[in-house]
Formats: sequence, C-alpha cells, structure tokens
Amino acid sequence: MNPLAKIENVASAIHWIRGEKVILDRDLAVLYGIETRALKQAVRRNVERFPDDFMFQLTDEEIETMVSQNVIPGKSTFGGALPMVFTEQGVAMLSSVLRSPQAVQVNIAIMRTFVKLRGIMGNNQELAAKINALEESYDEQFTLVFEAIKTLIDSAEDFPDSNKPSMGFHP
Repeated sequence: MNPLAKIENVASAIHWIRGEKVILDRDLAVLYGIETRALKQAVRRNVERFPDDFMFQLTDEEIETMVSQNVIPGKSTFGGALPMVFTEQGVAMLSSVLRSPQAVQVNIAIMRTFVKLRGIMGNNQELAAKINALEESYDEQFTLVFEAIKTLIDSAEDFPDSNKPSMGFHP
C-alpha cells in the first residue's frame, strides 16, 4: 500500500467545497501513484459513472479561494486545466475505474478516513446537544460561558479542513 495513504495524510487532502467533503484530482493521483492526467483520462473515458454529486470541476473563483487560503500554492499548480474534485461517492466509483491493487488499497484507506471524519463531526453535534442540556439546567450566571463554548463549536464547524498543526509536544 502507498505509505501516503495513511489516515492523517488522506484527512489533510480532504477539503470542504460547495458544502461537500472532496479530494482534489492531483491529491488522488499522488495517493494512487499515477499522473493527474492519467486519472483525468480514466474519468473522461467513464464520465457516465461520475454524475455531479460524485465529481465536479472547480470554478476559477473556487481556485482563487483555495490559493488565498493557502490550500494550494498557486493556480499554476493545476497547469492549464480546471481541477476535478471527487466526493466520497466519486472516490468509491474510482475503484471501478482504476483497478490496480494499489488503487484498491488506497480506496479502502480513503473510505475509512471519510467514515472517521463523519464520526468526528457527529461527536461535535452530540457535544453541542449536551451543552444545550446543561445550559437549560443552570442559571443566568453561566450564560456567558455557554455562549463562548457554542461560538467555539460553531467556528470549528465552519473550518473543517483547517490545516493548523497540532499544538503541544510530539515525540
């Protein structure tokens, strides 16, 4: 299996675009160990397998946003072509198009990462529900504290693809 296909590497390649968790074609190509043009070519040969909710091309505005957020170093990263992005279902469909043993292993790692991220997001919703329940049981003096906690939870959900390094000592 490609050593790049570890959960932490795959998770850093997942971005939030148009309300979807997606992976860029160039990041998938690196994971699969193929050239981006080969991945795009395989998709174009099987375009009927990739409806808009499985794969879509980024607009110039979305690319500019990714550049400004330092997700990508520059527009030139993509050459002249607009990049394709793949949703979880699109990545699953790629397994039927790219049939190498490495592609199968990478797809398994990517699917596990999407499931893990979905679990993390679910835990944030559970935490918000628990905080609401606690807020109802305490008096007004704790209102400010609960509002601050809610603000932190909301801001974390607004930026799910943040690439901030974790803090603290790491051996």
